[in-house]
Amino acid sequence: MREFIVEITTTIPGGTSQSEVDSLRALEAVRAKELAANGNLVRLWRPIGEMRSIGLWQADDEDDLHANVLGTLPLSPWMAFQVTAVQPHPNDPGRS
Repeated sequence: MREFIVEITTTIPGGTSQSEVDSLRALEAVRAKELAANGNLVRLWRPIGEMRSIGLWQADDEDDLHANVLGTLPLSPWMAFQVTAVQPHPNDPGRS
């Protein structure tokens, strides 16, 4: 599988009820756990003081990432994704 750094910004549409937001966030947590168990979601960070996420994700290719991984997130209709394909650097200290 290929690796991708994905920056996710979620914008809740005005007029959305808090109960709908809470429900979708709960579903989002469940789906994130499933994607982690499948090996698609490797790491996920939130920049301090910001309402966005930066994650390390894996998929067969970028089309697979969008269609079968990111597109399955319950909040995806409200998300903007910035995807960067990455590969190990020869000097990566974590490389085996």
